[in-house]
This record gives sequence, structure tokens and C-alpha cells, in this order.
Amino acid sequence: MEELKRKVLEEGQDLGNGILKVDGFINHQIDPLLMRRAGEELARRFAYTRVDKILTAEISGIAPALAAGFALGVPVVFARKTKPITMTEPVYVESAPSHTKGLEVLLMVSPEYMKAGDRVLIVDDFLATGHTIAALARLVQKAGAELVGIGVLIEKEFEGGRKALADLGVPIEALVTITAMRDGRIILAE
Repeated sequence: MEELKRKVLEEGQDLGNGILKVDGFINHQIDPLLMRRAGEELARRFAYTRVDKILTAEISGIAPALAAGFALGVPVVFARKTKPITMTEPVYVESAPSHTKGLEVLLMVSPEYMKAGDRVLIVDDFLATGHTIAALARLVQKAGAELVGIGVLIEKEFEGGRKALADLGVPIEALVTITAMRDGRIILAE
């Protein structure tokens, strides 16, 4: 997606250690028109899978997931990182290390919102190591739902996430793929 590529190159910042700052349009301040177009593109790429639910991780995955949900006309569920008092037991829970937070985070989904037979598309902002998306996939499995695909805004190919998720056997689509980040430069796949 050319518009997203342009934004990553013009506004993204390589902070070192594999951290890409895209706070100006995805992770802190959100460009709603860009998110809408990204959601439409993800919806186009996954329309054939007959998705009936989208799953993402709180917080940064919500904007692209919601945009894709609008485009596909399906509900969006986000895995919470803290359990509110409104979320009653039982709860599906998985953990994943957070690269940007430097600690293990819990991801929780209520069985009320993800059930056996649901056809689930995971949408997130990044695919890096694949740990968060793998945890989301385990939540789908715990619910007895079917994972039909994974869509992300940005893939950091050099962190190996796609390979780590290959055993899931579902299509993985990234709107932008970064092959390397070094010396403050962001290098995109052709």
C-alpha cells in the first residue's frame, strides 16, 4: 500500500533495537483516513476467507482492526491486557512477551465474544517476532474458532515473525514490509 509506505518512510523513526516509532499516524495519534484505506485493503485481501469476526490486541491493533471490520461488515474483538470487573470467568488467557514494553503481557478474551465456529481474521499493527499474533492464534484455538488469516499494517521481516507463524497454515498479508532498519534508515521490500 503506497500511501502507508510513504508514511513509514517519511514519518517513521528507527529508534534502534528493532523499534519503529510510528506514533504520529498509528500508535498514538491515528490518521483515520489512512486507517480507513488500510482497513479496506486488508478487507479486499481477505474477502475470500468469509471472515465473520476480527481479533486484535489492545491497544494499537484496534484502529486497523476496526477499519477492516467496517470494510468487511463484521464485529471486532480486542484481547484485553487487563481484566475489567465486567469480564466474568471463565476467560481465555494467553501471554506474550512485549518487545516495546520489555515484559510479558496477558491477552484475555471472553468466551461471550469468540465462539466455536467463528471464522476469525487476526489484524494487528505490526508483525515482528510473531509472539503476540501467536498468542492471539492460541486464543482462537481455545475458543474452538477457526483462524482464517493474519493481516498487519507493517511487517518487520528481519525479526522472523512470518516464519514463526508458518505452522498456523493461514495466509499472512502485510501492507508494508520492512526488510531492515539500520543506522536510522528504514529499508522496505520492493
